[in-house]
Amino acid sequence: MTINELTDIVMNQATEKGFGTTKEDINVGEKIALIHSEISEAYEAYRHNDIDGDHGFKRELGDAVQRILHLCGIFDINIEEEITRKIDSNKTRRWDWNKMNESHK
Repeated sequence: MTINELTDIVMNQATEKGFGTTKEDINVGEKIALIHSEISEAYEAYRHNDIDGDHGFKRELGDAVQRILHLCGIFDINIEEEITRKIDSNKTRRWDWNKMNESHK
């Protein structure tokens, strides 16, 4: 199954559940905040070593992706194309690790 096919499934579910399927139906800021909350829940699950539970790391990441795909469907974003474009641009991108907060060993 492709990512775009998953987006179609998410949009069908949004229609069935009344989650909004147009820009006018939703509050974009709220949707982005909900994506953030799913990522935070994934982090908390990871911190507590809950990887496979009902509210575990994997499930929360799935929730975040589903919410992202919902926004992609609403804004008619071909997310497969955007991901591919970003991967391609990162091939030649340079990072100054000394200026970043992350540690890479």
